[in-house]
Amino acid sequence: MDPIRNPFSPGAGSPPPELAGRAQLLDQARILLARIQSGRSEKSMLLTGLRGVGKTVLLNEITRLAEKEGYQTLFIEAHEDKSLVAVLAPQLRSLLFRLDRMEGAKEKVRRGLAVLKGFVGSIKVTFDDIPVGIDIESEKGSADSGDIEIDLPDLLMVVAEAAQDRKTAVAILIDEIQYFGERELSALIMAMHRMQQRRLPLVLIGAGLPILPRLAGESKSYAERLFQFPIVGPLPPNDAAKAITEPIEREGEKIDPAAIGEILRLAQGYPYFLQEWGYQAWNRADASPILESVINNATSDTIRRLDENFFRVRYDRLTPSEKNLLRAMAQLGAGPCRVGDVADLLGVKVGSLSPRRASLIKKGMIYSPTHGDLAFTVPLFDEFMRRVIPSFPIS
Repeated sequence: MDPIRNPFSPGAGSPPPELAGRAQLLDQARILLARIQSGRSEKSMLLTGLRGVGKTVLLNEITRLAEKEGYQTLFIEAHEDKSLVAVLAPQLRSLLFRLDRMEGAKEKVRRGLAVLKGFVGSIKVTFDDIPVGIDIESEKGSADSGDIEIDLPDLLMVVAEAAQDRKTAVAILIDEIQYFGERELSALIMAMHRMQQRRLPLVLIGAGLPILPRLAGESKSYAERLFQFPIVGPLPPNDAAKAITEPIEREGEKIDPAAIGEILRLAQGYPYFLQEWGYQAWNRADASPILESVINNATSDTIRRLDENFFRVRYDRLTPSEKNLLRAMAQLGAGPCRVGDVADLLGVKVGSLSPRRASLIKKGMIYSPTHGDLAFTVPLFDEFMRRVIPSFPIS
């Protein structure tokens, strides 16, 4: 069928043609945004889930909802090699200048800029070797101690007060939030505690891997009282089928029930994989309806695209010893698996795996669902590892 009319859009954070199965979670976000905007307390949200479940898509949709309700939004993607200050400060600068352009008195906005300048100066952060430019004298003694756990809550409180003065609210949306360090995460949690205590119009909505609730709890024991931790998982069969059929039918075409069943079996409900199989099936089909035979013929292309565009980019960041550990995990199946079983397969002591394990967790490749267990953060990665390294043990 005509590839130009293909309704599917596989890609990192690309909005799917049908956002199926996420209505309840979006309703939670709407309630949160509305309560904060009306001056009521409500827990912020940290979405958790494996890669490929659509967390970034949901963050983008929540950003759209917030902006529709009149929020000022900051969308941030955390990185392994960038600090919280490095990604947050330029966005706060832009936000404060937006507030400065609104009508009315500017004292609280100007104070926000002065405090931000002192904050950045105390941390001594530059961006692409260019200091953050704020042509205003910094406010001495406010958010300038150099301790992010003290300074960030003070800074965000001033920003929230400036937004309140402008009769608006602020939504900070952070993707891959698990990449921030313990003190950075602690500073964010402390800042949101301050927001809730003062009922200020600033909300944090983040997304990260399944380790996020544990990281937040270890950082601050009261985190569970400040945040909702909705789990974003694979779609149930009915919603997964809807994600395939409705985009096709909106284009005036059809797909055979047996073909839908085969896609659901292969994709296992993961939205990214559903998009890939739907995309390839559409392009492979000569005419409507799309038959099961088309899915069978498209599967090799789909797996090749997943290997090249989804799995390989993560695999290529690994050291040989890290690949060896992941291949041992893959030998044990999709997981979770015991660390001791992995060590036995590799013929080493459990303790010797600790550095590799820590590195893989930091890179976001694996996590520990329970003490002593390991699991892949990427669905179907065990199958990829068996394809890319067919024989085990590795010679």
